[in-house]
Amino acid sequence: MNTQTVIGLEVHAQLSTQSKIFCGCSTAFGAEPNTHGCPVCTGMPGVLPVLNRQVVEYAMRMALAVHSEVQPKSVFARKNYFYPDLPKAYQISQFEQPFAEGGYVEIEGEQGKKRVRLVRIHMEEDAGKLVHAEDSGTVGESLVDVNRCGVPLLEIVSEPDMASPEEAYQFMTKVRQLVVYLGICDGNMEKGNLRADVNVNLRLERDGEILKTPIAEIKNLNSFRYAMRAIEALVRQQTAMIEDGELTPVPLEASAPKSTLLWDANQGKVRFMRGKEQAHDYRYFPEPDLVPIEVDAAWIERVGKGLPELPDVRRERFAAEYGIPEYDAGVLTTERPVADYYEEVVRSGANPKTASNWVMGDVLRELKDRKIEICAFKILPNQLAALLKLIAEGTISGKVARTVFGEMAETGDDPKCIVEQKGLVQIADADALEAMVVEVINAHPKEVAAYRGGKKKLLGFFVGQIMRESRGKANPKLVNQLLEERLGS
Repeated sequence: MNTQTVIGLEVHAQLSTQSKIFCGCSTAFGAEPNTHGCPVCTGMPGVLPVLNRQVVEYAMRMALAVHSEVQPKSVFARKNYFYPDLPKAYQISQFEQPFAEGGYVEIEGEQGKKRVRLVRIHMEEDAGKLVHAEDSGTVGESLVDVNRCGVPLLEIVSEPDMASPEEAYQFMTKVRQLVVYLGICDGNMEKGNLRADVNVNLRLERDGEILKTPIAEIKNLNSFRYAMRAIEALVRQQTAMIEDGELTPVPLEASAPKSTLLWDANQGKVRFMRGKEQAHDYRYFPEPDLVPIEVDAAWIERVGKGLPELPDVRRERFAAEYGIPEYDAGVLTTERPVADYYEEVVRSGANPKTASNWVMGDVLRELKDRKIEICAFKILPNQLAALLKLIAEGTISGKVARTVFGEMAETGDDPKCIVEQKGLVQIADADALEAMVVEVINAHPKEVAAYRGGKKKLLGFFVGQIMRESRGKANPKLVNQLLEERLGS
């Protein structure tokens, strides 16, 4: 049975503001339960919400970055629904008049570049957090933490333009990259600061008619890998149900009841949670305590001028300006701080390709091993450039440079000081190296005979012996030259 997978996504990004969307309570993560709440974010009677202007500007940054049209007037609405962890029992969100509409996110689709269209971008407040019995230790009870109540969220809603789990992964990755580059969200999924709801259904042709399965929504996925696995599991499940006659596809134009599912990562399955609510079930109506948001062209222009260079543009510039491969440029611009670091290394005098190799390899590996961000890395960009200069000048070998790099990562000391203190200056004296070459050749007559008999790869063996003898300080180029002269290349 040939089926087509249809996927739409709703990505929720927690905005990196210091205070909540409608009050002055802190948004800091990890505080003691119920210490970041007030009458406004818990919805006590008689209080008035006041919109955080920074939330609007952050929403505008995202809209402009994805070519979405900021609406001249947008309106907040009350979404009435029983949230056990939201005391006021409604969420302030946007519905009929969202902040921005349209736009697109470009991804690497299965057949090349692909634009995933956007429906809307809107602002809303988050609910609180339920701590269930297995985590709280309270048998048969769940506890409520209101610290997240009123934390500002940006919801980015796509059209159902994705046709595979891989494309959905690409979209989510790109959205995360954008919000982090823009400085509006830290993208930390472990803390729940970026989450996604995935909407999936199947389409197939039967007797010349296009049919579809009901849309299933998988809620609150805080891992891109989990999202891919959840989509794959749901597609397998619906396909099997169609083949077994348990699920009957309906005509494309027909309405079908939607369902909300949860992803069980331990069992690798999706399971039914509840029926999916429709818009009228939420009984939306304009929030009476908030006036419409009016945005003029001057405000949009001011925010637009403050946008950073976005990742796609930066990737293309790196490849063109620094002459590095597109692959390198893509890796280096994945995270904005890494791109900034690389560019500072080059501006400090390093060869662009050499710098690219070291940042992509040694630097990123060191960050991963130490489990730190590049802002906490002890080797400053100008120090890495100085290390690469020592290699280029022949002061130290590449092998010694990695020893020096490890010392720099541990202490933050300058490379020249480490080289001088530890006596690591490269041996480039021809007479001194000549003596080592003669000694090594005399010590390995069998290998010499084999080399002269045609096994030229043994040259690497002799180089290795000399490098070991010199503790990595011998000039490799001069060593090769002297060996070839002595052995008769």
